[in-house]
Amino acid sequence: MIEMVIEQRRRNLGGGLEVGRVLPFAKQRMVGPFIFFDHMGPLDLAPGIDRSLDVRPHPHIGLATVTYLFAGEVMHRDSLGYEQVVRPQEVNWMTAGRGITHSERFERARAQGDHLHGIQAWVALPTELEEIAPTFSHHSGSDLPQWNDAGVVGQLIAGSAYGLTASAETHSPLFYAHLDMVPGATAEIPGGHKERAIYIATGAVEMDGTRYEAGRMLVLGAAASSVRAVEQSAVMVLGGEPLGERFLYWNFVSSSKERLAQAASDWKAGRMKLPDADDKEFTPLPEDPAPPGVGPASY
Repeated sequence: MIEMVIEQRRRNLGGGLEVGRVLPFAKQRMVGPFIFFDHMGPLDLAPGIDRSLDVRPHPHIGLATVTYLFAGEVMHRDSLGYEQVVRPQEVNWMTAGRGITHSERFERARAQGDHLHGIQAWVALPTELEEIAPTFSHHSGSDLPQWNDAGVVGQLIAGSAYGLTASAETHSPLFYAHLDMVPGATAEIPGGHKERAIYIATGAVEMDGTRYEAGRMLVLGAAASSVRAVEQSAVMVLGGEPLGERFLYWNFVSSSKERLAQAASDWKAGRMKLPDADDKEFTPLPEDPAPPGVGPASY
């Protein structure tokens, strides 16, 4: 029922912003179209934090970023001109396509302190759509259908599952949901997709008679149909149809290594437009590029 257990690996993105990196993993590059999965925090940010904690303007191609918070607040600004705060149980969905740049800053934390906790996932685009025009959308309220049943409070973040469909435009079959579960509650895991996983953000769950603690992603076999919480837990369920091989370098995703090299060259040469409202600094390309697939990542 469980094909693999992936434990988060702690990474410092600079300035003290620490995340738990889950995907990509050496033995499990993707789950359906999900190619990147970072657990942000939980992190207490004191008033007056240094701007070095912010994620400065940086580029993306070939993917959609999905930012979802349990707590805290992040300000997004991008090269399309969007400026949008994301708050708990809201979604910032940014499709990079042929190229976009953006920043993510902790302005409320700087003014009054904050408690940051959330997930950022990247969804790869189908090969024929990797070079589409970039877009950005923000979703809250009825855009993200909710339900409450037998000790499980659920919110659909993207795609279709549980008889519901979220509003963000996706480009391949997928589902992504947040489940808050009381101790002893059992939740259905959506079927109908070749690849699925759950991630335990907080608490602990039981599957196949084994207890699994927070910070672990369980990659599921076809027979997996439910999960039981053994304590108060926040669980992310995700999956979809595989897209084929993808390469990842820094913040770029593509089916072509040559396209990654072009994106890196464009960024280094200053050929990618910065956000109009945040164009005074940027994140430089890493000096020692790693092979595609293992490079560092910003958001």
